[in-house]
Amino acid sequence: MMQKGAEEPLANGHVGVKGRPACSIAKLAALGSEKEAGGERTASALAKVRSFLRRNSLVIFTVSGVLLGLAVGLGVRRLHISRTHLLYFAFPGELLLRLLKMVILPVVFCSLVSGAASLDTRALGKLGGRAILYFALTTLMGSALGVTLGLIIKPGGHSQTGHSKIPAVSATLPSKEATDSFLDLFRNLVPSNLIAAAFRSYATDYKWVLTAVPGENVTSGNTTYEKIPIGTEVEGMNILGLILFAMTFGIALRKLGPDGEQLIRFFSAFNDATMILVSWIMWYAPIGILFLVASKIVEMDDVVSLVTGLGKYILASILGHFIHGGIILPMIYLTFTRRNPYRFLLGIITPLTTAFGTCSSSATLPSMIKCVEENNGIDKRISRFVLPIGATVNMDGAAIFQSVAAVFIAHLNGVTLSAGQIFTIIVTATASSIGAAGIPAGGVLTIAIILEAIGLPTNDLSLILAVDWIVDRTCTVVNVEGDAFGAAILHYTSLKESETVKTELTDVKVEAVANPSSEEETSPLVTYSLQLSPPANTINSEPKESIL
Repeated sequence: MMQKGAEEPLANGHVGVKGRPACSIAKLAALGSEKEAGGERTASALAKVRSFLRRNSLVIFTVSGVLLGLAVGLGVRRLHISRTHLLYFAFPGELLLRLLKMVILPVVFCSLVSGAASLDTRALGKLGGRAILYFALTTLMGSALGVTLGLIIKPGGHSQTGHSKIPAVSATLPSKEATDSFLDLFRNLVPSNLIAAAFRSYATDYKWVLTAVPGENVTSGNTTYEKIPIGTEVEGMNILGLILFAMTFGIALRKLGPDGEQLIRFFSAFNDATMILVSWIMWYAPIGILFLVASKIVEMDDVVSLVTGLGKYILASILGHFIHGGIILPMIYLTFTRRNPYRFLLGIITPLTTAFGTCSSSATLPSMIKCVEENNGIDKRISRFVLPIGATVNMDGAAIFQSVAAVFIAHLNGVTLSAGQIFTIIVTATASSIGAAGIPAGGVLTIAIILEAIGLPTNDLSLILAVDWIVDRTCTVVNVEGDAFGAAILHYTSLKESETVKTELTDVKVEAVANPSSEEETSPLVTYSLQLSPPANTINSEPKESIL
């Protein structure tokens, strides 16, 4: 007798378990394999989702911070908190701004010194020339777009009665001559004190001096008052002066040859350590951005009146930023690189969101350098050279809203702009946006230059300042987006000249490479591959200026 469950021959010649035909066993095996395959697919899908969330967790947190900030701000407005409590409420956002401003100086100075030292002089000149040309052309296009939208939408055309609808803003804006503004630009390029340039910049002020008619005494009564420009120091980092000095200092270090390698290593290591600090700071950014956005909404007295009275101006400015940042700049990138521009934008979502929350191009610079290098693969020698310059020189968004503001104020005062005035607005907006302070509301003061150039009063600038907290956010996003696209275009155009680049983009003796075995930091600045120079006795007698 066979035991239960033992195999026995079946009528059809197949062998099976007693009471279970072989076909049932095959079906069970198939079901089991399907369940295993389904389980593997589910596990694979979950692993992909977890991997996606892990890679983009900072982006998700940052965007969520903006949305939560809008909701929290609207909710806290109903509580009607005092100004003192508002200061306490905005403290986490203030802390984020202080953290970002803390690393601006080492990032700008060290990145430009190491970047200029790592490029051959001819490559440096070619790269700098292309960067300035790109910045100038895109800013000029932004100015033209702003004027065109202003003439089409007519933001001030029906606002002659809008002054009563718009809340009064107590803001005194300085009136500066256009000549003095441009002279200040060149004065700041050459700071008299490099240490003071880290926290102060030069600005022209005016004083009225009593002067007598030639040949008469002041006491005679036949006197006039003359406005005399005087030099003053204002709070704020002199980015232009630091950029120029850092570039020339880096070139000088390269001219030293082997003698300058130790100092180049120092600035390179300093910059690498700063970028790791930036990666830590960015994990606090979602919390800071939440309170920055919420506190701005709570701070405004009457948001509805502002949007109603200046709705067309806000619409024209934001629409211009959307067209320039969402269509024009991506098309330029696509033309030069033949790559998907929106995939590139996905890699810099975090700095773009930071720009929206902080309204500061300079504060966004450290995170932008980190993201374009790690997420989009831009050469660090190009990104650390182009982006600090772009944060000061390239102001596409500022040029757009300045042009719209000039047309808005002209319509508000019933002035019909001539072709010459329109051309003056475009050129002046392009020129005045260069060197505009990369801080919140930094572009509003430069509108006075445009208004003076076309003969319009500057009294209505307070209206622009009233809604600048709205427009300045999209303006800053477009500014930093233009910087990133510029670095990417220069990177890919340099790759096309690979034979030339191999000799011109000769890196310094220290080369930072990514560590594939480390998962804690994705920065390529963590580990180092040192290529030490040969001993001094093996170095041939050659001039100081040599290719490292």
